[in-house]
Amino acid sequence: MIEPERSSSLDARRRKLRFRSWHRGIRETDLIMGRFADACLATLSEAELDDYERLLEVQDQDLFAWVTGEQPVPPELDRPAFRKLVAFHSDGPKQGPG
Repeated sequence: MIEPERSSSLDARRRKLRFRSWHRGIRETDLIMGRFADACLATLSEAELDDYERLLEVQDQDLFAWVTGEQPVPPELDRPAFRKLVAFHSDGPKQGPG
C-alpha cells in the first residue's frame, strides 16, 4: 500500500506533468502530450513518470517527428513511457459519442 504522504506527492507530480503536457508551446505537441496525460498519467509507474518528464524536456519539433515516425527516437528516450505515448496515438484516443 502507498503511504498517504507519498500518494499525495505522486498526485501533485501528476498534476504538474499534466499542466506541462498541455502548455508546451506548439499546439500539435500540446495535443499529443496533453491527451496522453489526461488518459494515462494516473496509470504510469514512478519510473515511467521519470521517463515522461524527460520527454517533456525535448524540443517540440523533435518530439513530433519521433511520435509521427518521421525520425527515429534516440535509444535513451525509447523507453516504456514513449512507447505508451506512441501506442496511445496509434490506436487513437478513445472519444465519446459526438
